[in-house]
Amino acid sequence: MFKRVFLIVLDSLGIGEADDAHKFGDEGANTLGHILEGRNYNLDILEKLGLTNLVGGNVEKTRGYYMKAKPMNLAKDTLNGHYEMMGVIADPYKTYPDGFPLELISEIQKVTGRDVIGNIASSGTEIIKELGEMHIKTGALIVYTSADSVLQIAAHEDVVPLDELYDICKKVREITNNDKYKIARIIARPFTGRIGEFVRTSNRHDYSVNPPLNVLDLLDKNGVKTIAIGKISDIFNGKGISSSVKTKDNIDGMLKLIDFSKGDFSGFVFANLNDFDSLYGHRRDKEGYLKALEEFNYYLPIFIKNIKKDDLVILCADHGNDPTFKGTDHTRENVPVILYSPRFKTSGRLADRESFADIGATVLQNFGIENTLGYGKSIFGDNNES
Repeated sequence: MFKRVFLIVLDSLGIGEADDAHKFGDEGANTLGHILEGRNYNLDILEKLGLTNLVGGNVEKTRGYYMKAKPMNLAKDTLNGHYEMMGVIADPYKTYPDGFPLELISEIQKVTGRDVIGNIASSGTEIIKELGEMHIKTGALIVYTSADSVLQIAAHEDVVPLDELYDICKKVREITNNDKYKIARIIARPFTGRIGEFVRTSNRHDYSVNPPLNVLDLLDKNGVKTIAIGKISDIFNGKGISSSVKTKDNIDGMLKLIDFSKGDFSGFVFANLNDFDSLYGHRRDKEGYLKALEEFNYYLPIFIKNIKKDDLVILCADHGNDPTFKGTDHTRENVPVILYSPRFKTSGRLADRESFADIGATVLQNFGIENTLGYGKSIFGDNNES
């Protein structure tokens, strides 16, 4: 039906607690709702697409279809959220709120030849502030985790060159690729700067497990070009992806999307805009989150201007991260799903979806591919535009 499909993930932009939020201690969470609460803002394009109507707005004439999608996966992290979009409901990976087992730390020291410091659950910016000086003096790796199933390794680029850091992460990925540790992602977290002025760089690299068979695999198998923008390739470990493009930040991600929108190709573009989550949600920066949304809203019409009649744009999120909520963890929330194409003759609210997997099912139906994954129902079943 559409020659090109652009799926853009506004990482962590939840729109209110999920039905099972109480199981996660997230009752009352509402990322978008609380960001907008009591604030003047300029999100005119997103309002016209129906986004704010999902959190109590009242824009009558919208330009697209908008709805909520409920999470079916048993976690509230990046990996499981993206997996579910692509038709996979996986068993949750292990988390390590009290740090990693000493046996694993010993294995890391053995395979890397470097000592390890840290080994706690922490904010990345805080731990390099606390341990950066010790790292520079000793060359020891800063190992830490978060509420997600991640093992992160921070190192100053002048102390541990990027090539070595990446090689270290590959080795750690190898020794954790088992059910014993069951860690979803190993993440290289390089930083630069002087003591007291450390800054994380855009040279981050994720080493994920190979995902189960998913929408990307089916697209690739059937000759549909799949283009990954941002950390999508890392999340899916490059599996089922024709080509990938790294980004420095949200704005760079939008510029890449604009470039692709101007191009002439057929296929699926899958992008993640991570700043909402990493820079503002986790850091509980409500004002920064709203500013980032306004920046996205600024670039959105430039992108839309280049969208052709046979293009489909889908905006969504992978989980919540309410910057007004307790702690620094993701929040268990429903997510927005917005569909836009110049071809649409009507617009408005559609029924809530029972799973993020409906997004992937919609992409498969668009390209005429049978959904053999067992999850997801195409949104076009509600409204099949011609």
